[in-house]
Amino acid sequence: MAHVISDDCIMCGACQDTCPMSAITEGDGKMVIDADTCIDCGACEEGCPVGAISAE
Repeated sequence: MAHVISDDCIMCGACQDTCPMSAITEGDGKMVIDADTCIDCGACEEGCPVGAISAE
């Protein structure tokens, strides 16, 4: 199951920097995780300073 980013995202890019699979890109108003690329490691969730990422 891929992780998802909520509307609480502030687009700081911290999650993008921590993702070992480069599965996170800039979306419309928030970062977006590509579910097909995500390996569900949780690195992005731990790296998010506002807690906007959770397991789907």
